[in-house]
Amino acid sequence: MSKFEIHGTVADGFEAVREEFAVAVAAEDGESGAQLAAYAGGRKVVDLWAGDGVTGDTVTGVYSSTKGAATLVVALLVQDGVLDLDEPVSRHWPQFAAAGKGPITLWEVLSHRSGVIGVDGGLTAAELADDRVIAERLAGQRPYWRPGTAYGYGGFVSFAIVGEVIRRVTGRSLQEIFEERVRAPHGLDVHLGLPEALEDRYREVLPGLASPEELAAFWASVPGPHSITGIGYGLNSTPPLDQIAFINTRRVRALGQASAGGVGSARGLAAMYAAAVSGLDGHAALLKPDTLGEFAMLHSTGGDLVVGPHGQYALGFQAKGLRYPFLSARAFGHGGSAGSEAFADPVSGIAFGYTRRRFSFNWSYPEHDRLAAAVHSAATAF
Repeated sequence: MSKFEIHGTVADGFEAVREEFAVAVAAEDGESGAQLAAYAGGRKVVDLWAGDGVTGDTVTGVYSSTKGAATLVVALLVQDGVLDLDEPVSRHWPQFAAAGKGPITLWEVLSHRSGVIGVDGGLTAAELADDRVIAERLAGQRPYWRPGTAYGYGGFVSFAIVGEVIRRVTGRSLQEIFEERVRAPHGLDVHLGLPEALEDRYREVLPGLASPEELAAFWASVPGPHSITGIGYGLNSTPPLDQIAFINTRRVRALGQASAGGVGSARGLAAMYAAAVSGLDGHAALLKPDTLGEFAMLHSTGGDLVVGPHGQYALGFQAKGLRYPFLSARAFGHGGSAGSEAFADPVSGIAFGYTRRRFSFNWSYPEHDRLAAAVHSAATAF
């Protein structure tokens, strides 16, 4: 059996997506594996997988694609009138007002404008596993820029702030609400807290492959650990955070921290976004038009202090219409640092999910563009 054998199905008219997926898989070693799933108008049209030990039911670490799941919870609570985006975080969490953070609103956190992207001295891997511990450390931290004057991505901590607000307002965790309102009703393979009973379906994230020369060139240009970028990506800890070991730790998966600790499959990610915008299996769409309009609208553009010019955001979500110009201006979703990608385009009705097990050593995933374009082209050809 070829290690590049492609398994699964595509609907009529989506054969080119299978071909593009085969190209993406062939560019990797056979051990790593990948999955691709897509919906069009609420109908599953792509369900593919490849790689040693990988099936359509395999789950793996999706890192910041977790933020998309967490943002759905926020959107639902805003839609219910439970959360007010313009209220200061400190109204519900008085300790957060320390060090000049009193006026920071939930909107500023979700649009990455709070300046609270980490803590002085960094957070250990054990601390980063638990949103409650992250929140305790953030409460006394001074922002890294004046809130509201700029925006910058907090890779590991933003949704610990959001989760603490949700806990204090509702008495329940963000993870519990995701399970009740989103995952369980739709049977989604996206987990903010992977049950022990599903551990046998988890496949570890693998390190990137590179020559010594490629690695040396990459690390020579990496920002310092105490730079804005280093803080935003959790590089300022001692020892520096090992992102691969992080998600491969059972405690991280079990707690499902809401910024980067989620676990899922391509099927689960695509179905989650289909459920949000189109409805799934007879359920109405999770998000009503007004809610969708607010959360899919552009909120922070023009240059991210942490990520650079490519950090463009809707509210909580990444602005995928700017990432993929063939999508509509309202396309939204979130990718993850090991190469997962997921989004919805309310205009074309596409919902897209992709996972891969192996990091790219330089965090570059050019197959995203080709796979997203292939799905879009097939979906809009009818």
